[in-house]
Amino acid sequence: VRGFNRIFARSFSKTHQVTPKQTKLLIDGKWVSSAKGEKFETINPVNEKPITLVERAGVEDIDRAVEAARKAFDKGPWRKFSGQDRAACLFKLANLVEKHQEELALLEALDNGKPAAVARVADLPLTWDCYRYYAGWADKITGDTIPVHGDYFAYTKREPLGVAGQIIPWNFPLLMQAWKLAPALAAGCTIVMKTAEQTPLSALRIGELIKEAGFPDGVVNILSGFGEDAGAHLVHHPDVDKIAFTGSTEVGLKIMQNSSKSGHLKRVTLELGGKSPNIIMDDADLDLAVQQAHVGIFFNHGQCCIAGSRLFVHEKIYDHFVERCVKQAETAVLGDSLNDATTQGPQVSKEQLEKVLNYVKIGKKEGAKMLTGGSRHGDKGYFVKPTVFADVTDDMTIAREEIFGPVMSILKFSDIDEVISRANNNEYGLGAGVVTRSVDKALHLANGLRAGTVYVNCYDVFRSNLPFGGYKNSGLGRELGPKGLDNYLEDKTVIISRPAGSLP
Repeated sequence: VRGFNRIFARSFSKTHQVTPKQTKLLIDGKWVSSAKGEKFETINPVNEKPITLVERAGVEDIDRAVEAARKAFDKGPWRKFSGQDRAACLFKLANLVEKHQEELALLEALDNGKPAAVARVADLPLTWDCYRYYAGWADKITGDTIPVHGDYFAYTKREPLGVAGQIIPWNFPLLMQAWKLAPALAAGCTIVMKTAEQTPLSALRIGELIKEAGFPDGVVNILSGFGEDAGAHLVHHPDVDKIAFTGSTEVGLKIMQNSSKSGHLKRVTLELGGKSPNIIMDDADLDLAVQQAHVGIFFNHGQCCIAGSRLFVHEKIYDHFVERCVKQAETAVLGDSLNDATTQGPQVSKEQLEKVLNYVKIGKKEGAKMLTGGSRHGDKGYFVKPTVFADVTDDMTIAREEIFGPVMSILKFSDIDEVISRANNNEYGLGAGVVTRSVDKALHLANGLRAGTVYVNCYDVFRSNLPFGGYKNSGLGRELGPKGLDNYLEDKTVIISRPAGSLP
C-alpha cells in the first residue's frame, strides 16, 4: 500500500509519446507474417482509436510455432545448455528489460490503458525482478540420491517438461508474460506463447529483447491472436506438453475440458478469477485501512484478479469508514494514461466498459446504495468513474460475481467468525485482506480464510519468491517461487544395479 501512495498523490502533468516497434509473429527466431495474411487492430482505450495493425495468428501459425518449439526442445542446442548458460540468457533479458523500462512502461500504458506512472513503479520492476529470480534458480535444479534396499544405486533427476503452451491476459501483459516465461526457461522448456488480443504490443517488444539476449531460435515463440482459433488450437495441440493460462474461470474450465481432447494428457496450471474479501476490523488503523481498501479495489482500475472487491467492514466503524472511502475514491484523476498526472486510466476495451457499467446497473436495481461514481467518464475512451456501493448484502450480484472494474462493494459484519464464514461463501479463493492491530485476530482470520494469499495490513504485495495462486475456482497450481518452477519439471527415477556385496 505504501509503495503506491506516490502514484495516487501525483500533482504534476507531463504527457509522453511512444511508437510500437514490432507487430509481427515471432516463430523459430524470425519475425513473420501470419500464414493467411490476416491482421487486426489494437485499440488505444484512452481515445478508442487504432494504434496499429498486428499480425493475427491462426491455426497454421500455431502449428508452425509448435513445430519450431518441438524441434528446439528435441534437437536444438537449448537442451545442451547448462543451468548457468540458461541463467546467463535470463539475466541478459532482465537487464534489457530494465534498460528499456521507459519505452516498455509507455507501451504498456498505450496498449492497456494503465497509467504509465503505475507501470514504471509496479509492472516494470516486478517484471525484471521475476526474470532475475528464476535466472538464479536455473543452476540449482537438483535431484536426490536415495539409499534403497538391495544391491542398487538409486537417484532422481529433474528434467524439463517439454513444450509449454502459455496464454497470458491483458491486465498485466508484461508481468504475466514474465511469470510464464521465466520459470519455463529456467527449467529448460521451450515455449509457444499467445498474447491477449487486446494488448499484444509489449509482449512482442519483449520478443525482440529475447532475441537480443541470445536465446536460441525456436525456444520462445510469441504469437498475437484470438482465443477462439489460435488459443483453442494451442490448448489441444498434441505436441504441446503443458498449458499455462491466466484469465477468467469460464475460459479456464474450457481449457481443462479441451486440453487432452487430442488423446495426449497435458500438465495444466490455471490462475483464474477472484472475488476477494477485504476485512476491516473495528480496531484497525483507519488511515491505513482506507488506503488499503482503496488500493485493494482501484489499483489497475479494478482490473486485478486478486482485487479486494468484497469490502467487509465492522459495524462499529462502518458509517465513518464508508464516508472516508467515498472521499478517497473521489480523489482519482482520470485521464490520458501517458500523462503523469493520471491516477486512473480507462478500462481495456469497450466490452469491459459495458460489462462494468452493467454491473453498476444491476447493483442499483438489487438495492445497493451507490454513493459516488457509477457512470462513464467523458464521451471518449473507456473510462468508468470510481464507484462505491454501501449497504451491499451477500446475495447481491455485485457481491458474488467478479466485476473486474473500479467498483467497491461495502458490506457490514459484527463478528469475526461470522465474517470468516461469509467471506468463504463464494466460488473463488484467490486472495483476502485483513486490517487489524491485533496479532491474534490477524492469525485467526488468516488461518480461517480459504484463499491462496492473505494480506494483513497491506494489499497487492507481489514478490517473485512468494507463491501465487488460488483455492476453489480461482485456479490450479501456483506461480512464482520454487513452486512455479515445479510446473515445468518432470521427476525421473534412475535405478542402477551394482555388484553384489559392494558398499552402498
